[in-house]
Amino acid sequence: MTARAYDWVTFNARRRGSATAAVDLHSGRRFTYAAFDDRVERAAGFLASHGVLRGDRVAALARNTTDTLELQFACARLGALYLPLNWRLAVPELEYILGDARPSVLLHQPEFAEAVAAVAKSAGVRHRLGLGDGAVDSDYERGLAAGHAASPRPALTHADPWVVMYTSGTTGRPKGAVITHGTILFNIANVMPFTDLSATMVNLIFGPLFHTGALSAYTMPAFYFGATTLVMRAFDAGEVLRRVSDPALGVTHINGAVTMYNMMMQHPSFASADFSRIRCATISGESCPRSLLERYWNEKKLPLQNIYGLTESGPTTTALDRDQAITRLGSVGTTVLNTQVRLVARDGRDVPVGEVGEVWLRGPSVIPGYWNKPPLNPESFTGDWLRTGDAARRDGDGYYFLVDRWKDMYISGGENVYPAEVENVIYQIEGVAEAAVIGVPHARWGESGRAVVVRKSGSSLTEAAIIAHCRDRLAHFKAPASVVFVEGLPRSAGGKVIKPLLRQAHGQAIPA
Repeated sequence: MTARAYDWVTFNARRRGSATAAVDLHSGRRFTYAAFDDRVERAAGFLASHGVLRGDRVAALARNTTDTLELQFACARLGALYLPLNWRLAVPELEYILGDARPSVLLHQPEFAEAVAAVAKSAGVRHRLGLGDGAVDSDYERGLAAGHAASPRPALTHADPWVVMYTSGTTGRPKGAVITHGTILFNIANVMPFTDLSATMVNLIFGPLFHTGALSAYTMPAFYFGATTLVMRAFDAGEVLRRVSDPALGVTHINGAVTMYNMMMQHPSFASADFSRIRCATISGESCPRSLLERYWNEKKLPLQNIYGLTESGPTTTALDRDQAITRLGSVGTTVLNTQVRLVARDGRDVPVGEVGEVWLRGPSVIPGYWNKPPLNPESFTGDWLRTGDAARRDGDGYYFLVDRWKDMYISGGENVYPAEVENVIYQIEGVAEAAVIGVPHARWGESGRAVVVRKSGSSLTEAAIIAHCRDRLAHFKAPASVVFVEGLPRSAGGKVIKPLLRQAHGQAIPA
């Protein structure tokens, strides 16, 4: 797409400079669009002073902060690529991502200094710089105060990349989804009819900003329209309920994973929480229990709008209107305007209404490919159709219902986990002969992993040892919560583990 890409922050600074752009609820900092625009320009100059040029990657390892939002827009002004890192990842995982993306600059909050020191050298990071949430003695604030001149802004188009966001891959290695200016713009256009976006919205962010859910719903739309975004440091059920209920904040838009809404619903302050000012509450990430949707409606008169998407699709693929959230209970809605969806059987045919198929999609909000991989690489694309790995069915009115994961991925606490990645780590253990990981229901996290392991002869390997090994090398949400030891794994004639049989035999739920 060759259309010119424009700077939303600069536009809104001129148009509504005194309006509130962002509030960092952790530090108490509040920025108008004029002030935010100035900080973005200074951030661009700061990055340029460290040699950042068009096409370079700028990584950030940080809990939620308005600083990283400034960095993202600063990257756009330089034509650089913003790389948000998942702070939950273990050092070996970060090492792989940084080694693949090769950022020239890595900014981080103080609590991650040790991890950054461990990975920066091996990944070839030239500059490690500290973020400080407004602390004047941080590298970042000193750099902004220095007033370095930014390079002339390059002429960018909607085909130019803006963000590289790593997602776990089915092969066990994360893949960097290349998100372009057009990807982000078309996602805004896609969600706008369903979500009441405008300059009057007040967007509360409580999901992690390294995740497409928080960044795209509705942080980027808020900056596009010149609205306000309130940034929470991290998710806390009671704190979200308090912020939503505060009339002084006037929160109108929220988005969260099923696990988050479930935790809020079970919090003691849920009964007194006031959702009356919410114009749009979307829920995403996995199939949602009907009981949760019904309770929010029955007790709070809050329709939770189910949406479906993934990082590679911008992310929104289907969405429910607010007035259909109850009448179409359980559906993830209809296809958004600029996206085509197919449900495809394993033999490649399009399935009829009511039959389950894998979700394939295409459109201008779909990523052009992955970092360091061929465009439209055949692992994930058939032609220009993105194969999502998710299974769904469609009713006669065109409404979609998620059924299961077409592949073996499961979702723990709102985070995607691919068993192959965990299995690779388990196979590092000397006493393991065979291993397979399945997702099983978990009372707190929705799902969690269960490792099914065959020990080598004479091995006395324990469940605790396997879990500890995984937690040392993986983010804790990826590490299995339980281990079952068996004599052998069921395999097909082709040698593949038959995971449906494992789920039948070992799929019991894990209590909280």
